[in-house]
Amino acid sequence: MNQRTMRMLLVLAAFLGGLVLCLGSILWFTGRGGAPVVATQSTVGGPFSLIDQNGKPISNETFRGKPFLVFFGFTHCPDVCPTTLFEVSEVMRRLGPDADKTAALFVTVDPERDTPEKMKEYLSSFDPHLSAATGNPEALTAVAKAYRVYYKKIPTEGGDYTMDHTAIVYLMDKNGQFVTPFNLRRKPEESAADLKKYF
Repeated sequence: MNQRTMRMLLVLAAFLGGLVLCLGSILWFTGRGGAPVVATQSTVGGPFSLIDQNGKPISNETFRGKPFLVFFGFTHCPDVCPTTLFEVSEVMRRLGPDADKTAALFVTVDPERDTPEKMKEYLSSFDPHLSAATGNPEALTAVAKAYRVYYKKIPTEGGDYTMDHTAIVYLMDKNGQFVTPFNLRRKPEESAADLKKYF
């Protein structure tokens, strides 16, 4: 084997290695990997202190003792956010009385428009086990950073704007530690059965 062939093989191996690493990262962040991803609280999540849809303080301690789902979005979201919250609501509905043993939190990435009042009105379309959280921009930036959430304001026509953001549902355990991205791309009863494992 000559040097040129050897170099080509090395370049090809490096390319394939990078491709596998990239694909693995995408699967992890979208929750589509075959095996559950386990991480520590120091990796994803952590303490937070925000305001709920009733204008009252809400924190990670609010959910202590029960597994809960966390999703970041905004009330003006045209598709991903309402679809995800509907799917979470369907999971809660399938749980029946057991839904009281868990919870779901919708954290806004748009504090400029998402006041507690606006979020309370928005949540009225979904299951009552869902809570919402807002706060000042600094507090929300800190929470998003802890959960490794990307978000950015995108200007639109007419001086308006939308928000680009990470669309992962995080499953947290009874101690508020991250377990895995929660898969909603299955039947609601299957998601409900999976969530029950963490009660």
